[in-house]
Amino acid sequence: MLQNLWKTALLTGVLTIILGAMVWFWPAISVFVAAIFFAAYLLVTGVSQVVFAFALKVSASGRVLLFISGAAALILAVMCFRNFGNAVLLLAIWIGIGFIFRGVATTVSAISDPDLPGRGWEIFIGVISLIAGVILLAAPFESIETLTVVVGIWLVVLGVFEVISAFGIRSASKDLRTIESNLTPSRVD
Repeated sequence: MLQNLWKTALLTGVLTIILGAMVWFWPAISVFVAAIFFAAYLLVTGVSQVVFAFALKVSASGRVLLFISGAAALILAVMCFRNFGNAVLLLAIWIGIGFIFRGVATTVSAISDPDLPGRGWEIFIGVISLIAGVILLAAPFESIETLTVVVGIWLVVLGVFEVISAFGIRSASKDLRTIESNLTPSRVD
């Protein structure tokens, strides 16, 4: 199994480096593509929620919430497809709010649990996520492009580590085959 695993890890690493380089060097195009996928996500989510509002056997309030949520997603999807600037703006707001919620949740949970291992790091990560969310909401277009560049760089670094790991797996595979061949008794006829 290890003999083939290193090839998969190598391929994954190379593809990650290529994707990271593309995102890093063409952040505007990457944001545009992400905005298209985000608009498509809103469209699919909206349609499914509206259908579920009528199809599922849930309470009346559940149906109303599903319908309102689905209708809102559909309206946002139409706005995104009419103007991709809206999609980029909504994507930045979506990510920013997600960072804020994660930052607050991480910070509060770390502060409230004095026995948490790595508590200081959790608080630090929570505060950084909160600040990143506020920045994304304050300057959505500029910050999402910066975030895209950071993601591109991170993917390149991650890909390099995956390639290094692949060669480590390959070496371990060769060592394991050598050990297995030494342990297998030779057959005498």
